[in-house]
Amino acid sequence: MASIPLTLADLQAARARIASLILATPLWLNDPLSREFAVPIHFKLENLQPTGSFKLRGASHKVDRLLASGRELRGVIAASAGNHAQGVARAALVKGLPATVVMPVAAPLTKIEACRGLGAEVVLAGTTLEEARTLAERLAGERGLEFIHPYDDWQIIAGQASAGLEIVEALPTATLVIVPLGGGGLISGVALAIKLQRPDVRIVGVQTETIAPFRRFLDDGSLEVVSPSAHTIADGIKVKAPGELTRQVIARYVDAIVTVDDNAIAEAMVCLLERTRTIGEGAGVVALAALLKGKIVPRPHDRVVVLVSGGNADMTLVGRSIDYGLASSGRLMSVAVRVADSPGRLAALLGVVAEHGMNVRHVEHRRGELHVPVGMTEIIMQIETRDFAHQGELLDHFAAQGLDARNLIGAVE
Repeated sequence: MASIPLTLADLQAARARIASLILATPLWLNDPLSREFAVPIHFKLENLQPTGSFKLRGASHKVDRLLASGRELRGVIAASAGNHAQGVARAALVKGLPATVVMPVAAPLTKIEACRGLGAEVVLAGTTLEEARTLAERLAGERGLEFIHPYDDWQIIAGQASAGLEIVEALPTATLVIVPLGGGGLISGVALAIKLQRPDVRIVGVQTETIAPFRRFLDDGSLEVVSPSAHTIADGIKVKAPGELTRQVIARYVDAIVTVDDNAIAEAMVCLLERTRTIGEGAGVVALAALLKGKIVPRPHDRVVVLVSGGNADMTLVGRSIDYGLASSGRLMSVAVRVADSPGRLAALLGVVAEHGMNVRHVEHRRGELHVPVGMTEIIMQIETRDFAHQGELLDHFAAQGLDARNLIGAVE
């Protein structure tokens, strides 16, 4: 295995170089989750960075090192779904360098506009990160720009390591650190920063179920081929071609890799919003999703750090995720009740809902459909409830009245 050319001193020097350019993000102890898991659970909130993601760390360090090289720079260019692009754009803006970012055509609008707001030229091309990167590398050659890789660069990794140094500094007794895993830049930097000081700390990476090239990497060294059509709401870690440098670090310093599906990610987005009043994007909350779904089980006396890597979420996705999270926790139900199509029936149903201390969000009538007999109507009500037991009370009441009522959402296992 090739040697890793980064020492603890290198990482500390990188942190000092970018200290004035980034936020040393807080490490917050969450009391409800700590009680639930019977161990201290801390959030490392990288979604509070000026650009909303940890990517600013690596980008700032890379731009600093390019300027320190003494070479004449015409500008920098990057390929990214959004967070790396924003990091490079801001790092370049601070240093007075022109920046170009190539983003897939389906990149979230919020991230596209954020890059433009930071003065970068935005080029939309391709449907995948790999296609965007191919164009960015070509433009770098044609325009004489410095291409900044999002993760497979030792200077980028050294910059990301500052997050790990902060964890050890803020919580020297940490025993388990859970980190989102895409191309591997973040987990490589964090693992190096922690393991070079505390080799006993467990480092666990989390990928999405549909895009998990590292799924078996720690078992047999293989990388899983990802389907070209694979999709995930965690666009920030939708990386199908992991880095060669990051693989070296992961093989040596990461203890386990697990995966979570998009439903778990949506639930984690809601959980983070409720517990911290901050927004996490899909990629940003996969570590929390893995914890909530039991993919990682803390040991007795563990002190856990859950790294929230970013918060640049598409607001439409946040809205859908909130509704899903409410439904999955029993706080939102859609119930279909079949009644005679006559005056007063809806009012009676709404009265029952009110008596149970519930709130109706939306009401819909269905008539003339094959599953609804003539002379009957199916009333569908979307209702806010306390929990699944509360929902059961309403369904039991309808059943006692002889009404045909169905919960269209149902409990999520």
